[in-house]
Amino acid sequence: MKGYRRYFVGKFLWFCITLVAAFILNFTLPRLMPGDPVAAIVSRLAQGMSNTTGVQAIYEQYAELFGTNRPMLEQFVLYLRNVAQGNFGFSFSQYPRTVADVLRASLWWTIILQFPAIIVGWIVGNTLGAMAAYRKGGFDKVLMPISIFMSSLPAFGMAVVLLVLFGVTLKWLPTSGGYGFDLIPNLSGRFIWSMFVHYQLPFWSIVLVTIGGQAIGMRSMAIYELNADYVRYSRFMGIKDRKIVGYVFRNAVLPQITGLALAIGTMVSGALVAEIIFSYPGLGTTLLTAIRGQDYPLISATTLIITIMVLVANFAIEILYGFLDPRIKAAQAD
Repeated sequence: MKGYRRYFVGKFLWFCITLVAAFILNFTLPRLMPGDPVAAIVSRLAQGMSNTTGVQAIYEQYAELFGTNRPMLEQFVLYLRNVAQGNFGFSFSQYPRTVADVLRASLWWTIILQFPAIIVGWIVGNTLGAMAAYRKGGFDKVLMPISIFMSSLPAFGMAVVLLVLFGVTLKWLPTSGGYGFDLIPNLSGRFIWSMFVHYQLPFWSIVLVTIGGQAIGMRSMAIYELNADYVRYSRFMGIKDRKIVGYVFRNAVLPQITGLALAIGTMVSGALVAEIIFSYPGLGTTLLTAIRGQDYPLISATTLIITIMVLVANFAIEILYGFLDPRIKAAQAD
């Protein structure tokens, strides 16, 4: 137990260090973008105004409100205070809405789309990979090329394929949005059905890519375990094949648990882009809108939330791995 405590503390320290580094980068990098977001806001508000003094007064008022006229260190302190208050400050592009209000409207869309998609893809992919390693023959020869093809496509590539095939060509499913544009979010059957139909293309674009990668990894690990010495010895001793296979796939799935954490990391890249392709109202679309509007607080908050989600998922998987794999406990006890 003492060894595992040391393992837990080490992982937690790395989690904290990574979180602090990510926090600083999330503040700094958006502010290195060229351009002045306050000038862009004022140019929209001041259309038709000929009084330069009035335009300048509007600019100074917004620069003071958003804190962009202050030194970078003061802006960082302001950012820390806004994060501590939980509202992340005002959104530049959607003022007077706070960043927290904007994210509250989009975060749950990403969660209900991506976490179920990744979990379903992980379970199905590992099941198919294990079956391919055990059964071999025609099942393996058919599954492997399909898995390689699916895993070679990023989530946004699969999104484009599904969009063109089922949305544009066959017209079976809607191509954009999280629900019908003529509907207002509520608990009616019509709205729930519309949300379910719009959910399909972005959901399966993530699931199919996840299945391909997980099936390949599980097949390789299962083949390695099936050829291990303990399997040959167990069969020689007359132990039933069903019991041996249970141990084989329990050992083979351990590295795939780490793969699950890495799969959750796809939210930062391809899966968010898939949201943008389908105009799905999640963090991906919100992040794109924030970048276009040079909305520093919204960019920082969105990337910070994504980073925390990935870090927490990886940390939880690492801790779970320590419980599941007795080799880690043995190594820490030495």
